[in-house]
Amino acid sequence: MDWWVSMPKVELHAHLNGSIRNSTLLELARDMGEKGTIVFSDFEHVIKKNDRSLREVFKLFDLIHIVTTDHKTITRITKEVVEDFAAENVVYLELRTTPKVPECYNFGKLLQRNDSIGMSKRSYMEAVVEGLRSVSSSLDINFACDYPEKSSATAEKKIYVRLLLSIDRRESTAAAMETVNLALEMRDMGVIGIDLSGNPTIGEWATFFPALKFAREQGLHITLHCGEVPNPVEIQAMLHFLPGRIGHACCFQDEEWKKLKSSKIPVEICLTSNIQTETISSMDVHHFAELYKAKHPIVLCTDDSGVFSTNLSNEYALAANTFGLGKAELFELAKRAVNFIYAGNRVKMELIEVFESAGRTLEYN
Repeated sequence: MDWWVSMPKVELHAHLNGSIRNSTLLELARDMGEKGTIVFSDFEHVIKKNDRSLREVFKLFDLIHIVTTDHKTITRITKEVVEDFAAENVVYLELRTTPKVPECYNFGKLLQRNDSIGMSKRSYMEAVVEGLRSVSSSLDINFACDYPEKSSATAEKKIYVRLLLSIDRRESTAAAMETVNLALEMRDMGVIGIDLSGNPTIGEWATFFPALKFAREQGLHITLHCGEVPNPVEIQAMLHFLPGRIGHACCFQDEEWKKLKSSKIPVEICLTSNIQTETISSMDVHHFAELYKAKHPIVLCTDDSGVFSTNLSNEYALAANTFGLGKAELFELAKRAVNFIYAGNRVKMELIEVFESAGRTLEYN
């Protein structure tokens, strides 16, 4: 794994709360158990497991939803997630998250209202930004614009971080528009785009289209979770919208593949996630191989590194072992991902220089 860790990488599909460290989740769950908010023993085993079943994955998501209901925790998670990506030489990270709204959660013994602790979509995102600001001084992190937010002569690694605000498919058109307006207001804090995500069996494309159309008209970048379940009408409508990128693309039929390839829309590929969520039955039938062979724009990503017990280095190693690709081929795949990022040309040029410098020192044999 050392070689894959040392290779510079670009991460374009990472959910903030799904990337939480197991150790942090265990600590937070234990604290909530001691307070009587949850029954810790109900969650301890699933937190400590690495090979989780689909049922256990959903149970873990339920727990994450419970523990991410205060600003201090959101700030901590953000800080740790950025540091974890930087530690494996991710040089550019687009972190996506759904701004929380005051709502009532009822998980067994838990009945807690976000508004009781003053959380809103804006305060949630401010806690995320605070997490970026508190990242370790050993990192040179840039997240506000195309110029360094801070620069340390002693920094061990440099990472660019950008934020995508996610519209949840449970939301109304008005709530989706609220998220877009928040993204516009926070542009100077590193917010560059909008994501559509959530339970793919809930909601209709027509509900979110007005907000997504407005976001694009205002210059925000758009990425869509697309084709996580069979839904030809929605998939075709999403492809017709021509987003900047799409995530997953697991349940396409021939007509959708044809439209995708003709449009050249980049696809965010999450190998481990697709297998663990059972949207793809096995790695040998994963569409990565077909898209790679067709030279379609693709980028390897993690989705939820904490929940699925993976990291970006592992995803590259998995692609190498599964599809018979060499180090040089995957290095070029990682480098091409720079073309699909949502940051400006200055950042792209600096990232290309990072890859070219690494290419002169890394051994491919």
